[in-house]
Amino acid sequence: MATTSHRALQLLSLLGTGRTWPLRDLAAKLEVSERTARRDLDTLRELGYPVATVRGPHGGYRLGTGHTLPPLLFDHEQALAIAIALQTAPRSVYGLQDGTARALVTVQQAMPATLRAAMESLRLTRLRNYWEFPGPPIDPAALTTVGTAVRLHHILTAEVLRPDGTRIAPDKADFAAPHRLEPHHLVVWTGRWYLIAYDLNDQCWRVDRVDRLHPRPTGRAFTPRELPGGDLAHFVMTSPDRGDTPAADWPCTGSARLNLPAQVVAHWAPGGSVVEHLDPHHSRLTLGAWSWAGVAGILATFDTDLTDLHPPALTQACQQIAHRYTTLQPTPPPT
Repeated sequence: MATTSHRALQLLSLLGTGRTWPLRDLAAKLEVSERTARRDLDTLRELGYPVATVRGPHGGYRLGTGHTLPPLLFDHEQALAIAIALQTAPRSVYGLQDGTARALVTVQQAMPATLRAAMESLRLTRLRNYWEFPGPPIDPAALTTVGTAVRLHHILTAEVLRPDGTRIAPDKADFAAPHRLEPHHLVVWTGRWYLIAYDLNDQCWRVDRVDRLHPRPTGRAFTPRELPGGDLAHFVMTSPDRGDTPAADWPCTGSARLNLPAQVVAHWAPGGSVVEHLDPHHSRLTLGAWSWAGVAGILATFDTDLTDLHPPALTQACQQIAHRYTTLQPTPPPT
Protein backbone atom coordinates (compact mmCIF):
# COMPACT_ATOMS: atom_id res chain seq x y z
CA MET A 1 0.00 0.00 0.00
CA ALA A 2 2.88 2.37 0.75
CA THR A 3 4.30 1.76 -2.72
CA THR A 4 0.92 2.46 -4.30
CA SER A 5 0.54 5.68 -2.30
CA HIS A 6 4.02 6.80 -3.29
CA ARG A 7 3.27 6.14 -6.96
CA ALA A 8 -0.01 8.02 -6.71
CA LEU A 9 1.77 11.09 -5.38
CA GLN A 10 4.44 10.82 -8.05
CA LEU A 11 1.77 10.41 -10.72
CA LEU A 12 -0.10 13.45 -9.41
CA SER A 13 3.14 15.45 -9.57
CA LEU A 14 3.68 14.45 -13.21
CA LEU A 15 0.13 15.30 -14.22
CA GLY A 16 0.37 18.61 -12.33
CA THR A 17 2.86 19.95 -14.90
CA GLY A 18 -0.07 20.57 -17.27
CA ARG A 19 1.23 18.47 -20.17
CA THR A 20 -0.45 15.47 -21.77
CA TRP A 21 1.30 12.21 -20.90
CA PRO A 22 1.13 9.09 -23.11
CA LEU A 23 0.51 5.98 -21.02
CA ARG A 24 3.88 4.48 -21.96
CA ASP A 25 5.71 7.63 -20.74
CA LEU A 26 3.87 7.57 -17.41
CA ALA A 27 4.68 3.88 -16.97
CA ALA A 28 8.35 4.56 -17.74
CA LYS A 29 8.50 7.42 -15.22
CA LEU A 30 6.83 5.31 -12.53
CA GLU A 31 8.91 2.23 -13.48
CA VAL A 32 5.80 0.03 -13.66
CA SER A 33 3.82 -1.71 -16.37
CA GLU A 34 1.23 0.18 -18.44
CA ARG A 35 -1.48 -1.87 -16.75
CA THR A 36 -0.29 -0.74 -13.29
CA ALA A 37 -0.03 2.88 -14.45
CA ARG A 38 -3.63 2.71 -15.75
CA ARG A 39 -4.74 1.31 -12.37
CA ASP A 40 -2.98 4.19 -10.57
CA LEU A 41 -4.82 6.66 -12.82
CA ASP A 42 -8.09 5.05 -11.76
CA THR A 43 -6.99 5.43 -8.13
CA LEU A 44 -6.58 9.18 -8.63
CA ARG A 45 -10.04 9.38 -10.20
CA GLU A 46 -11.52 7.55 -7.20
CA LEU A 47 -9.87 10.13 -4.94
CA GLY A 48 -11.65 12.90 -6.82
CA TYR A 49 -8.91 14.14 -9.14
CA PRO A 50 -10.26 14.85 -12.66
CA VAL A 51 -7.83 12.81 -14.76
CA ALA A 52 -8.87 13.43 -18.37
CA THR A 53 -8.22 11.06 -21.27
CA VAL A 54 -7.08 12.79 -24.47
CA ARG A 55 -7.88 10.84 -27.64
CA GLY A 56 -5.92 10.82 -30.89
CA PRO A 57 -2.37 10.12 -32.08
CA HIS A 58 -0.93 12.65 -29.61
CA GLY A 59 -3.26 11.72 -26.81
CA GLY A 60 -2.72 10.45 -23.33
CA TYR A 61 -3.66 11.64 -19.86
CA ARG A 62 -3.68 15.03 -18.20
CA LEU A 63 -5.13 16.63 -15.09
CA GLY A 64 -8.35 18.47 -15.86
CA THR A 65 -9.41 21.82 -14.47
CA GLY A 66 -11.38 22.30 -11.31
CA HIS A 67 -9.28 20.09 -9.07
CA THR A 68 -8.72 21.23 -5.50
CA LEU A 69 -5.42 20.76 -3.74
CA PRO A 70 -4.65 21.51 -0.09
CA PRO A 71 -3.59 25.18 0.22
CA LEU A 72 0.10 25.97 0.64
CA LEU A 73 0.55 28.59 3.33
CA PHE A 74 3.81 30.42 2.71
CA ASP A 75 4.80 33.83 3.92
CA HIS A 76 6.93 36.13 1.75
CA GLU A 77 10.32 34.92 3.00
CA GLN A 78 9.31 31.27 2.63
CA ALA A 79 8.27 31.90 -0.97
CA LEU A 80 11.64 33.51 -1.69
CA ALA A 81 13.44 30.61 -0.01
CA ILE A 82 11.62 28.10 -2.23
CA ALA A 83 12.34 30.09 -5.39
CA ILE A 84 16.03 30.44 -4.56
CA ALA A 85 16.48 26.84 -3.38
CA LEU A 86 14.82 25.33 -6.44
CA GLN A 87 16.63 27.53 -8.94
CA THR A 88 20.09 27.27 -7.36
CA ALA A 89 19.99 23.55 -6.48
CA PRO A 90 23.32 21.88 -7.39
CA ARG A 91 23.25 20.58 -10.97
CA SER A 92 25.95 18.01 -10.19
CA VAL A 93 23.35 15.65 -8.67
CA TYR A 94 22.02 13.45 -11.44
CA GLY A 95 18.34 13.91 -12.23
CA LEU A 96 17.84 16.86 -9.86
CA GLN A 97 17.38 19.47 -12.58
CA ASP A 98 14.16 17.93 -13.95
CA GLY A 99 12.77 17.40 -10.46
CA THR A 100 13.44 20.96 -9.31
CA ALA A 101 11.86 22.39 -12.46
CA ARG A 102 8.68 20.34 -11.93
CA ALA A 103 8.59 21.23 -8.24
CA LEU A 104 8.88 24.94 -9.04
CA VAL A 105 5.96 24.71 -11.49
CA THR A 106 3.84 22.78 -8.97
CA VAL A 107 4.49 25.25 -6.14
CA GLN A 108 3.80 28.25 -8.37
CA GLN A 109 0.45 26.85 -9.52
CA ALA A 110 -0.71 26.50 -5.91
CA MET A 111 0.34 29.98 -4.80
CA PRO A 112 -1.64 33.23 -4.73
CA ALA A 113 -0.82 35.79 -7.39
CA THR A 114 1.20 38.04 -5.05
CA LEU A 115 3.60 35.30 -3.98
CA ARG A 116 3.80 33.93 -7.51
CA ALA A 117 4.94 37.38 -8.66
CA ALA A 118 7.65 37.40 -5.98
CA MET A 119 8.95 34.06 -7.22
CA GLU A 120 8.83 35.21 -10.85
CA SER A 121 10.95 38.20 -9.87
CA LEU A 122 13.79 35.83 -9.06
CA ARG A 123 13.76 33.85 -12.31
CA LEU A 124 17.46 34.02 -13.06
CA THR A 125 20.27 32.78 -15.25
CA ARG A 126 22.52 30.28 -13.53
CA LEU A 127 26.02 29.68 -14.89
CA ARG A 128 27.21 26.13 -14.47
CA ASN A 129 29.74 25.45 -11.75
CA TYR A 130 30.91 22.09 -10.43
CA TRP A 131 31.96 23.08 -6.89
CA GLU A 132 29.30 24.08 -4.42
CA PHE A 133 30.77 26.23 -1.62
CA PRO A 134 28.44 28.65 0.15
CA GLY A 135 28.47 32.22 -1.08
CA PRO A 136 28.18 35.35 1.04
CA PRO A 137 24.87 36.08 2.80
CA ILE A 138 22.47 38.33 0.92
CA ASP A 139 19.56 40.46 2.11
CA PRO A 140 16.26 39.00 0.83
CA ALA A 141 14.81 42.50 0.60
CA ALA A 142 17.64 43.62 -1.71
CA LEU A 143 17.24 40.50 -3.81
CA THR A 144 13.49 41.10 -4.12
CA THR A 145 14.02 44.74 -5.08
CA VAL A 146 16.57 43.90 -7.77
CA GLY A 147 14.63 40.90 -9.10
CA THR A 148 11.41 42.88 -9.38
CA ALA A 149 13.18 45.74 -11.17
CA VAL A 150 14.70 43.28 -13.66
CA ARG A 151 11.33 41.69 -14.36
CA LEU A 152 9.43 44.99 -14.69
CA HIS A 153 12.25 46.91 -16.45
CA HIS A 154 12.29 49.61 -13.77
CA ILE A 155 15.24 51.88 -13.01
CA LEU A 156 17.02 51.38 -9.67
CA THR A 157 19.07 53.74 -7.56
CA ALA A 158 21.79 51.86 -5.73
CA GLU A 159 24.58 52.63 -3.30
CA VAL A 160 27.71 50.49 -3.57
CA LEU A 161 28.56 49.02 -0.16
CA ARG A 162 31.89 48.19 1.38
CA PRO A 163 33.17 44.58 1.10
CA ASP A 164 31.85 43.89 4.62
CA GLY A 165 28.36 44.98 3.55
CA THR A 166 28.26 48.29 5.46
CA ARG A 167 27.05 51.54 3.94
CA ILE A 168 29.51 54.42 3.41
CA ALA A 169 28.71 57.66 5.21
CA PRO A 170 28.65 60.82 3.04
CA ASP A 171 31.52 62.38 5.01
CA LYS A 172 33.90 59.50 4.28
CA ALA A 173 36.61 59.67 1.61
CA ASP A 174 35.38 56.57 -0.22
CA PHE A 175 31.75 57.76 -0.43
CA ALA A 176 30.19 57.81 -3.89
CA ALA A 177 26.80 59.09 -4.94
CA PRO A 178 24.15 56.42 -5.64
CA HIS A 179 24.09 55.09 -9.20
CA ARG A 180 21.02 55.11 -11.42
CA LEU A 181 20.89 51.66 -13.00
CA GLU A 182 18.87 49.98 -15.71
CA PRO A 183 18.83 46.38 -14.37
CA HIS A 184 18.84 43.81 -17.17
CA HIS A 185 19.86 40.39 -15.83
CA LEU A 186 20.37 38.48 -12.57
CA VAL A 187 23.13 35.88 -12.78
CA VAL A 188 24.36 33.31 -10.23
CA TRP A 189 28.02 32.37 -10.68
CA THR A 190 30.53 30.77 -8.29
CA GLY A 191 28.12 31.05 -5.37
CA ARG A 192 27.42 34.77 -5.84
CA TRP A 193 24.54 36.83 -7.22
CA TYR A 194 25.41 39.41 -9.88
CA LEU A 195 23.37 42.18 -11.47
CA ILE A 196 24.13 43.15 -15.05
CA ALA A 197 22.97 46.74 -15.48
CA TYR A 198 23.47 49.85 -17.57
CA ASP A 199 24.78 52.74 -15.48
CA LEU A 200 22.98 55.95 -16.42
CA ASN A 201 25.47 58.03 -14.41
CA ASP A 202 28.57 56.80 -16.22
CA GLN A 203 26.84 55.77 -19.49
CA CYS A 204 28.32 52.27 -19.45
CA TRP A 205 27.53 48.65 -18.66
CA ARG A 206 28.57 47.26 -15.28
CA VAL A 207 28.41 44.09 -13.20
CA ASP A 208 27.73 44.37 -9.46
CA ARG A 209 27.37 41.79 -6.74
CA VAL A 210 23.89 42.12 -5.29
CA ASP A 211 25.24 41.69 -1.75
CA ARG A 212 27.35 44.82 -2.36
CA LEU A 213 24.36 46.97 -3.34
CA HIS A 214 21.78 48.91 -1.34
CA PRO A 215 19.05 49.23 -4.02
CA ARG A 216 15.93 51.39 -3.98
CA PRO A 217 13.11 51.15 -6.51
CA THR A 218 12.04 54.20 -8.51
CA GLY A 219 9.03 52.84 -10.40
CA ARG A 220 10.32 54.52 -13.58
CA ALA A 221 10.33 52.21 -16.61
CA PHE A 222 13.11 51.91 -19.18
CA THR A 223 13.50 50.28 -22.59
CA PRO A 224 15.88 47.27 -22.43
CA ARG A 225 19.16 47.57 -24.30
CA GLU A 226 21.17 44.95 -26.16
CA LEU A 227 23.97 43.51 -24.01
CA PRO A 228 27.37 43.95 -25.74
CA GLY A 229 28.24 40.62 -27.31
CA GLY A 230 24.98 39.08 -26.12
CA ASP A 231 26.77 36.50 -23.92
CA LEU A 232 25.83 36.78 -20.22
CA ALA A 233 28.46 34.30 -19.04
CA HIS A 234 31.32 35.92 -20.94
CA PHE A 235 30.27 39.42 -19.87
CA VAL A 236 30.22 38.53 -16.16
CA MET A 237 33.48 36.58 -16.24
CA THR A 238 35.41 39.23 -18.18
CA SER A 239 34.18 42.20 -16.13
CA PRO A 240 37.13 43.07 -13.86
CA ASP A 241 35.20 45.35 -11.50
CA ARG A 242 32.72 42.93 -9.95
CA GLY A 243 33.92 43.65 -6.40
CA ASP A 244 34.91 40.03 -5.79
CA THR A 245 36.85 38.72 -2.82
CA PRO A 246 37.07 35.07 -1.71
CA ALA A 247 33.69 34.11 -0.26
CA ALA A 248 34.95 32.41 2.89
CA ASP A 249 37.52 33.39 5.50
CA TRP A 250 39.87 30.50 4.71
CA PRO A 251 43.01 29.82 6.76
CA CYS A 252 44.99 29.93 3.49
CA THR A 253 44.20 32.10 0.45
CA GLY A 254 46.44 32.25 -2.62
CA SER A 255 46.42 33.03 -6.33
CA ALA A 256 48.13 31.99 -9.55
CA ARG A 257 48.19 32.90 -13.23
CA LEU A 258 46.88 30.03 -15.36
CA ASN A 259 47.49 29.41 -19.06
CA LEU A 260 43.75 29.03 -19.61
CA PRO A 261 41.01 31.50 -20.55
CA ALA A 262 38.75 32.83 -17.82
CA GLN A 263 35.63 31.06 -19.11
CA VAL A 264 37.38 27.67 -18.84
CA VAL A 265 38.72 28.35 -15.34
CA ALA A 266 35.37 29.69 -14.12
CA HIS A 267 33.65 26.55 -15.44
CA TRP A 268 35.64 24.38 -13.02
CA ALA A 269 36.68 26.79 -10.25
CA PRO A 270 35.36 26.31 -6.71
CA GLY A 271 32.33 28.37 -5.84
CA GLY A 272 33.31 31.57 -4.06
CA SER A 273 36.72 31.84 -5.74
CA VAL A 274 37.71 34.83 -7.86
CA VAL A 275 38.49 34.47 -11.57
CA GLU A 276 40.12 37.40 -13.36
CA HIS A 277 40.26 37.76 -17.14
CA LEU A 278 43.82 38.70 -18.14
CA ASP A 279 43.74 38.10 -21.91
CA PRO A 280 42.00 35.63 -24.24
CA HIS A 281 44.41 32.84 -23.19
CA HIS A 282 45.27 33.59 -19.55
CA SER A 283 43.46 34.23 -16.28
CA ARG A 284 44.18 34.58 -12.58
CA LEU A 285 42.49 32.41 -10.00
CA THR A 286 42.29 33.41 -6.33
CA LEU A 287 40.92 30.79 -3.96
CA GLY A 288 41.09 29.53 -0.40
CA ALA A 289 41.38 26.20 1.38
CA TRP A 290 42.15 24.72 4.78
CA SER A 291 45.86 24.38 3.97
CA TRP A 292 48.40 25.54 1.38
CA ALA A 293 48.54 21.99 0.09
CA GLY A 294 44.80 22.20 -0.43
CA VAL A 295 45.13 25.36 -2.52
CA ALA A 296 47.97 23.77 -4.51
CA GLY A 297 45.91 20.62 -5.03
CA ILE A 298 42.96 22.53 -6.50
CA LEU A 299 45.28 24.47 -8.80
CA ALA A 300 46.78 21.18 -10.00
CA THR A 301 43.35 19.98 -11.19
CA PHE A 302 43.49 22.50 -14.03
CA ASP A 303 46.41 20.59 -15.62
CA THR A 304 48.13 23.66 -17.02
CA ASP A 305 51.24 25.76 -16.41
CA LEU A 306 51.13 28.05 -13.36
CA THR A 307 53.08 31.28 -12.95
CA ASP A 308 53.12 34.32 -10.67
CA LEU A 309 52.05 32.44 -7.52
CA HIS A 310 51.26 34.37 -4.35
CA PRO A 311 52.13 34.19 -1.50
CA PRO A 312 55.50 32.37 -1.26
CA ALA A 313 53.92 29.75 1.02
CA LEU A 314 51.81 28.59 -1.92
CA THR A 315 54.91 28.18 -4.10
CA GLN A 316 56.56 26.12 -1.36
CA ALA A 317 53.49 23.90 -1.04
CA CYS A 318 53.51 23.24 -4.80
CA GLN A 319 57.21 22.35 -4.70
CA GLN A 320 56.73 20.02 -1.72
CA ILE A 321 53.87 18.20 -3.44
CA ALA A 322 55.93 17.88 -6.63
CA HIS A 323 58.87 16.43 -4.67
CA ARG A 324 56.55 14.05 -2.81
CA TYR A 325 55.13 12.72 -6.07
CA THR A 326 58.49 12.32 -7.79
CA THR A 327 59.69 10.04 -4.97
CA LEU A 328 56.74 7.68 -5.32
CA GLN A 329 57.66 4.12 -6.19
CA PRO A 330 55.42 1.97 -8.40
CA THR A 331 53.55 -0.77 -6.59
CA PRO A 332 54.82 -4.17 -7.70
CA PRO A 333 52.22 -6.34 -9.41
CA PRO A 334 50.72 -9.14 -7.28
CA THR A 335 52.41 -12.52 -7.64
